[in-house]
Parts: sequence; structure tokens; C-alpha cells
Amino acid sequence: MNIETARMNMIEQQIRTWDVLDQDVLDLLEIVKREDFVPRSYKSLAFVDMEIPLPGGEYMFPPKLEARLVQDVAASAGDRVLEIGTGSGYLTALLAHRAAQVVTVEIAPELRELAADNLARAGIVNVETQLGDGSRGWEPAGLVDILVVCGSIPIVPDSLLNQLKIGGRLWAVVGDEPIMSAQLITRVTQGAWEPVSLFETSIKPLRNAAHPPRFEF
Repeated sequence: MNIETARMNMIEQQIRTWDVLDQDVLDLLEIVKREDFVPRSYKSLAFVDMEIPLPGGEYMFPPKLEARLVQDVAASAGDRVLEIGTGSGYLTALLAHRAAQVVTVEIAPELRELAADNLARAGIVNVETQLGDGSRGWEPAGLVDILVVCGSIPIVPDSLLNQLKIGGRLWAVVGDEPIMSAQLITRVTQGAWEPVSLFETSIKPLRNAAHPPRFEF
């Protein structure tokens, strides 16, 4: 396999056709080497339109979803990002290239270690990898400009919304099977948020995600 040809085919045939047209994002996919974040046994599938298995029953997003997410949140050089669910660290690396700092929280120790090693090898120094449960937010990170949830959630808890600065954006896949949608929620004032539904998709649920209260009769 010619890696650079496979990478270009991924960009042109999968990602650009999925409405990822921001040239800076497309260029970034050439800079950050996805194959370096894929488990060794799946390296031949690094550029295939599929979820790639990770330790502990988790998965990397398909390439087009990663690219679309990066385009949607539109991180800039001064932004502070909180990522819930580190996985292999690839999405973390993409966000780190566009933002000032990324704090990423992973509940599984083996994935936190894997991601930290991958990011170190890639020479990325503006990331803090934390071990813990970020399903209700991550208080040590403080208020952030961008919050990314790397697992589906039935509802968006107030604890996540309140971790955004005014003007900050939260990206999450919200809902339950079979209906989930990627949403971008912007905090417009201290007590108001503006949600936008971006597209329908389906991803693995976030561990320990908040659920709506059940009514008992």
C-alpha cells in the first residue's frame, strides 16, 4: 500500500464529499499521520471509512466524522479545548494543532496510556491527558472555548453546558438508537445556549452518560 496515495484517496473520496471543504482542515489531515494513531494490527485499515477497534471495546471514529467534527468546532489559535474520551489520541492531535491547549479526559487507563504515548511520539506538547470520568464535565479544566464529547449521550447535562465560556461551543452526538444527531451548542449568554443540529449519525455511547429522569407512576 502506498500510504500517501491512500491518504489522498481518503481525503478526496471520503472526507471532501462529506462536506468537509475547509482547506485548513484538509491540509491538517496530511500533517497529522492517522496511521501513527491506529493500533498496529489495523494499520492497513487506517484510511478506510470505518470505525477502528481500540483496546477495551472502544473505537476510533471513521475519518470523515473526525474531519467533520474538527471543521464544525472551528477551533482557533487562542482556544482552550476539553475533550471527553481520548481514544487513541488522533482527534486530540487534530484539535491540538488548531487550538492553544487541549485537556483530554479518558476513563480507561489503557487508552489514556496509549494516547499519551501516541501524542508524545507525534511531538504534540499542548495536550494534558487526564485519567477520569468526564461524563459530567471535568472541573479541573475550568471554563473552555470548545468541549467535544467522543461518545453519544441521551441528553446534554447542565454540567457540560455550564463548562463553556460565553461564545463557547459544545459538539456532541445526542440521542438514542436509532435516532442520534450531531449537535453544536453555543453558549450565547450566561443563561442561554443555542443548539444547531448538524447531521444524523450513530456512535458508541459514552460510558456513564447522563440519562433523562424516569417517571414513576
